[in-house]
Amino acid sequence: MDRALSLITIFLLLVSSSDGYSRNDFPKDFTFGSAISAYQWEGAANEDGRKPSIWDTFVHSRNQDNGDIACDGYHKYKEDVQLIVETGLNAFRFSISWSRLIPNGSGPINPKGLQFYKNFINELVINGIEPHVTLFHYDLPQSLEDEYEGWISRRIIKDFTAYADVCFREFGNHVKFWTTITEANVFTIAGYNDGEQPPGRCSLPGKNCSLGNSSTEPYLVGHNLLLAHASASRLYKQNYKDTQGGSVGFSFFALGTSSKDNEIAVERVNDFYIGWMLRPLIFGDYPENMKRSIGSRLPYFTEEESELVKGSSDFVGIIHYLVATVTNIKPNNSGYPNFYLDLGVSVAIHWGYDVAPWAMEGVLEYIKQSYGNPPVYILENGKPLDRGLQLELEDTPRIEFLDAYIGAVLNAVRNGSNTRGYFVWSFMDLYELLIGFEASFGMYYVNFSDPNLKRSPKLSAHWYSAFLKGNNNTFLGSQGITQLQSNFSSSSSL
Repeated sequence: MDRALSLITIFLLLVSSSDGYSRNDFPKDFTFGSAISAYQWEGAANEDGRKPSIWDTFVHSRNQDNGDIACDGYHKYKEDVQLIVETGLNAFRFSISWSRLIPNGSGPINPKGLQFYKNFINELVINGIEPHVTLFHYDLPQSLEDEYEGWISRRIIKDFTAYADVCFREFGNHVKFWTTITEANVFTIAGYNDGEQPPGRCSLPGKNCSLGNSSTEPYLVGHNLLLAHASASRLYKQNYKDTQGGSVGFSFFALGTSSKDNEIAVERVNDFYIGWMLRPLIFGDYPENMKRSIGSRLPYFTEEESELVKGSSDFVGIIHYLVATVTNIKPNNSGYPNFYLDLGVSVAIHWGYDVAPWAMEGVLEYIKQSYGNPPVYILENGKPLDRGLQLELEDTPRIEFLDAYIGAVLNAVRNGSNTRGYFVWSFMDLYELLIGFEASFGMYYVNFSDPNLKRSPKLSAHWYSAFLKGNNNTFLGSQGITQLQSNFSSSSSL
């Protein structure tokens, strides 16, 4: 692979253009990385003391593809770290499986789970890779869901804080970047309003849910996510920050929006998708649009809670993939109360993962202008493609997507956005919750039919590597990409 990578790098030098940009155009301390998550990568679901999470239960109960084996990162992490090094990443984002580290959600630590994460983190650090750790990536221990319905109960705040304490204590000497919750708004909407993701709760007609209340649970869960984050953040500041010097952040899904003539509708969408989580973190309370629309179904912060949540996030983690067209405001006067009816706006999400870099710039500019320009890390951004060896290896559409979005981030930084890092989702093909193994976001192909789960670099891995190493300006053009494909095809057979 090293020889093939060298050939590709040489070619990228030849096709680079002064119209593009390079790694050197970004600030020197700007972080470039890629990402995975525990359930999607680790496998070993029933090994070494790990117990099920709500993700395990959800996919098995619905006979969906699952992450029982996934990429087998639990056993192949050293091999994967070497790929990370060869690619030239500054940082690597991954999550910790709560039910591997503390199988029952509370109580005794699993020594084998603890050792695995210590080994993995050490492997990254000794190879010069900065670990960015997410504590919760959809995978609540099933034991806590069974005991008190998980995130619906305020009991979760104490258990999550205790779990975070173990992670800070055991891994904090090497980990300086912690994200408490990933994609908090999507977890609540998909898991408690739509019932289409773990734990699969809802009360909407026609949905496959046996439990739930779509009118109240999304807001209750969102509230508890914020309070749990704030509690863990306070713990870190009180007990660990002075000695470890790290930072604690919170992430949410940021939907890019456009509308020809309805600024009020766009404002509502931004309040419901971004302000729902970000306004409490910055200002200590929910957006007025939400409070007026939802009324008493929206939990309120006590004065003490408001002070706890306000300023609790050292950075904001952005998950961005999609753009939506906002067409009109519709009256909220009929139907069963739920998130979308409360939103009161017609939103057409473009599920084709259009190349729309203006949406990324718009999100970053909105956060800068509306929320005081906090530090931002783009923790996920990428494009899925259908599976298939040849199609996947020559993933030109992914290169075009990444090229456009990294360029958009550079524009935002030049315009004053306090954006400090960008992570491609995903480093390799993973188990994806909604699509299983039918499509993938990975820059490395994983042969899931091979018992050894062989990894192979795609064209995008070579492209990103060349960019990170400063070997190209990333502006390839149609003619350049055609030649790049040809060179890649011949070098891949070497």
